[in-house]
Amino acid sequence: MSHVHKPWYRRPSRMIPMGLLAVGVVVAIVSVVSPWPAALLIRGMFEKGAEDTVVEMEPYAPAGGVAQKLDVQYGDAGSNTSLDVFNPDAGTDPLPTVVWIHGGAWISGSKENVRPYVRMIAAEGYTTVALNYTVGPEATYPTAITQLNDAFAFLLDHADEYRIDPDRIVIAGDSAGANYTSQLAVLTTNPDYAAAVGIAPALAPEQLRAVILDCGIYDVSEIPNAPGIGGWGFRVALWSYLGERDWSATTGAQQMSTLDYVTKDFPATWISGGNADPLTTNQSKPLAAKLDGLGVAVTPVFYPDAHEPELPHEYQFHLDFADAQTALQSTLAFLGKVTG
Repeated sequence: MSHVHKPWYRRPSRMIPMGLLAVGVVVAIVSVVSPWPAALLIRGMFEKGAEDTVVEMEPYAPAGGVAQKLDVQYGDAGSNTSLDVFNPDAGTDPLPTVVWIHGGAWISGSKENVRPYVRMIAAEGYTTVALNYTVGPEATYPTAITQLNDAFAFLLDHADEYRIDPDRIVIAGDSAGANYTSQLAVLTTNPDYAAAVGIAPALAPEQLRAVILDCGIYDVSEIPNAPGIGGWGFRVALWSYLGERDWSATTGAQQMSTLDYVTKDFPATWISGGNADPLTTNQSKPLAAKLDGLGVAVTPVFYPDAHEPELPHEYQFHLDFADAQTALQSTLAFLGKVTG
């Protein structure tokens, strides 16, 4: 398949501290032979940002009224194959279920990063699940996709125990998690893609009601040419995730570019990105346009370029922003529509 690719990046507009730049130069030199040093540097920066964002979200999460089961093992890889389950603490009936896949550039992050957000959704009458998976470079493609698919098989097998309605499932994800979400949705709705990847989807198409895609990546074709430290960082992440320095030529790189594989059977989609997020113009908007052209029901939430305040990558988690609150309410309205 082919389509017209557009660069997804913009050149960074902020100065980089000289100390950080020097460390980056040293790591870049070492990373000629291995992605590990640079991947760990990037991971540390991402993890600090994620921790700060959790602290920012926590005051908005419900203090009570939500039951939880934490660190449930769905696979045999320890914490990497674990999940958290949340639902209203009243009642025992099965509920429409939102399964959230965290982001982190394929090389960082954990389910703890999204706990406050999925608790908020659970308080509105849903079962919510936050998933872990093995990140790179510790494991390479398609390990995480296989694990995430296994998690859905586990959830279906334990639907009664966790108050999951197996016929009303929504997959959600942020950043790299949105990429995983799109891969799983294509796996479920495109048999040719599933055969090419070599994974039998755990979900049937009729069980997957919708997807929620926050600030994701759906086309990696231009990343080999991306300039600056941002482009370098993405290349390190994809080397780590795909397992080869020349990752752009791999089958995995082709398969993770889900813009090329979506069909008219792709589920209803809520999709958003901030106006200051470089992924919005050249990742989220092209996917939204392609899905709309295929006849998929799309709920896009985008903002004019001049919108104030500027909304960064993963703005939806910064709940001090009025726009993040509006996006949450839009997400909840979408969930009510697709699962009602």
